[in-house]
Amino acid sequence: KGEADVIVSFEMLEAARWTEYLKKGGVIITNTQQVNPMPVITGACEYPKDLQNKIRESGINLDAFDALSLAEKAGNAKAVNIVLLGRLSKLFDFTQEEWISAIEQSVPEKFLELNKKAFLLGREYEV
Repeated sequence: KGEADVIVSFEMLEAARWTEYLKKGGVIITNTQQVNPMPVITGACEYPKDLQNKIRESGINLDAFDALSLAEKAGNAKAVNIVLLGRLSKLFDFTQEEWISAIEQSVPEKFLELNKKAFLLGREYEV
């Protein structure tokens, strides 16, 4: 706890669940999508309101954006992870070309263009 430089999350409640693992000055990169957990689906609980502001008010550096829309723009909603990777890549001292090369080496050919587009949309997105 308190040692993570960066937390990457697919949705807001997931981001909120892991805040105690972030060190001071760290950043949470998250998709703003809301995915209801089972207690919300069954009506036992409500999805917490205004999570972005609550996280920011606690002093956490939050980079929250609609990664799902960018993944859909790239061509497939399942590319949210690569959009988030693109956003994360801005925090590291590797060139865009190095990131693209790594994607080219690890993604099957039939998904390569989709993944490169999703990565670049996440990398270039401005909040």
